[in-house]
Amino acid sequence: MSQNQSSTILRVLTIGGVALATAVAGYAVYFDHQRRNNSDFRRNLKRKVKKHVEEEKIEEERAKKLKLARVGEFLEVELVKDPISTDPEEREAVFTSNVEAGERLASVPGNEMESAFKFYKALSVYPNPADLLGIYQRSVPEAVYEHVVLMIAIKPPVNVSTFLSGSAQGGPAAMAQAMSGKTGGAESGLGEIDE
Repeated sequence: MSQNQSSTILRVLTIGGVALATAVAGYAVYFDHQRRNNSDFRRNLKRKVKKHVEEEKIEEERAKKLKLARVGEFLEVELVKDPISTDPEEREAVFTSNVEAGERLASVPGNEMESAFKFYKALSVYPNPADLLGIYQRSVPEAVYEHVVLMIAIKPPVNVSTFLSGSAQGGPAAMAQAMSGKTGGAESGLGEIDE
């Protein structure tokens, strides 16, 4: 390529870039002028923003419902395949094996629901679910903890149900605190939140 051709190409590119920058600046000035002086334009702009926000809210709600349905279906299938043991003598072994399996699964990305199910099963045999939920929140990845909470909301284990009804130590306030993550765990002492 000769120097004359490269200077011509450079000149064309420079002119094109300047023209594009001028067009963008002109549109920005036009847009700002319309926004400041045209009430219909402002109204339409606000309407579009409001519609966009409403569409985002609807999409979020739809995604939440879909996630809840997916977790519910998964929970039902897993409970049929691997039901929760009701034998009091096996509680410790069930708890330990499920926590270990849950931790192993949580360390591998993509196994959040499987890991959450193992933690859910461990929670279902644990005598004080509020303490365990507090521990889960501090030590389990957030996505796994969220799935555990969804599983509890869909099908609360018996010990959580009795806890929610107030017959277990701490009552509903302790469970609500544990679910929101404000419990200090076993070391904080649930005696402070007894009703």
